[in-house]
Amino acid sequence: MSKMNLKSKRIAVLAPVAWRTPPRAYGAWETVASNITEGLVARGWKNVTLFATKESITGAKLEAIIEKGYEEDKSQIPKVSECLHISYCMERADEFDLIHSNFDYLPLTYLPFIKTPMLTTIHGFSSPDILRVYHEHKDTYYVSISDSDRDSGLPYLATVYNGIDLSNLTFRETPGDKLVHYGRIHNDKGTHLAIEVAKKCGMDLIIAGIIQDQEYFDNLIKPHINGSSIQFIGPVNPVQRDALLKEAYTVIHLNLIPERFGLVMAESMAAGVPVIAMDLGSCREVIADKQTGYLVNGVDEAVEAVGKIEQIDRKKCRQRVEENFTIDKMVSEYEKVYEEIFRREGKY
Repeated sequence: MSKMNLKSKRIAVLAPVAWRTPPRAYGAWETVASNITEGLVARGWKNVTLFATKESITGAKLEAIIEKGYEEDKSQIPKVSECLHISYCMERADEFDLIHSNFDYLPLTYLPFIKTPMLTTIHGFSSPDILRVYHEHKDTYYVSISDSDRDSGLPYLATVYNGIDLSNLTFRETPGDKLVHYGRIHNDKGTHLAIEVAKKCGMDLIIAGIIQDQEYFDNLIKPHINGSSIQFIGPVNPVQRDALLKEAYTVIHLNLIPERFGLVMAESMAAGVPVIAMDLGSCREVIADKQTGYLVNGVDEAVEAVGKIEQIDRKKCRQRVEENFTIDKMVSEYEKVYEEIFRREGKY
């Protein structure tokens, strides 16, 4: 299949509707769905449609039935909005050559009723129970976002690492003087461990992100926030994130569950900031240990790693992202996946 013929195919990108696509601040899956869509358009795909909220922003054609993300409009019942959104896309399935779903397991339940092939990028399994849906639909197409985040019972076409937008991440060769932790404020992300590291190192810490577990925040995080040595600044948009990373000596990412991909790690390295991460899941795929950061197994090792940050060449941090985790790199890999799907489907 020629590239011209491939890029004339009609692609529907199905984004979640928790947040706007792209999100104003937090919204990892919406971010990736946006980057895929805009990356396809930038690479010359002429027939790309994004299914997202009505206020979403895209260079592709936008189709929407949900006004605002349900996390931004709490009057909605999330499942109602999700069902309306997904069914709206599926009703239009015949208009497309491929549906690229970034919406977890629910769209898979429509497969028996549509003829259009579906590619599902699996951004993580929220619960072992949802594997029942995936295992029921092994005759479709799956992509993982890291080699570590795979289920042995599923037939994957490829691993495609998430790509990030480098245009809003400024590389700075000169480090800041603070520890930074950002992302979801949740036990899974080890926010409390970042506080431990900061106190043991005697360094200031800035925490940013949405509070996903209020009880966790109130009990384990809030008591330590003093507005000086331990600051919490809430969620950050891309401009605020760039300013935050200017302050960073290193980013502390002590996840307590296996990381699925870790946009925070890629974003940090793009700004030249080394990352200290727990050696779980995809962290060793994203970080080059001892070259763009350190993989550790606990707080004490993280404290030791902070003392070795100066050994990291910040230019290598940026270079690793430029070589592996850009939007263009991601979309070029998806193009190979699309071509393989069309080959298997006989859609030449």
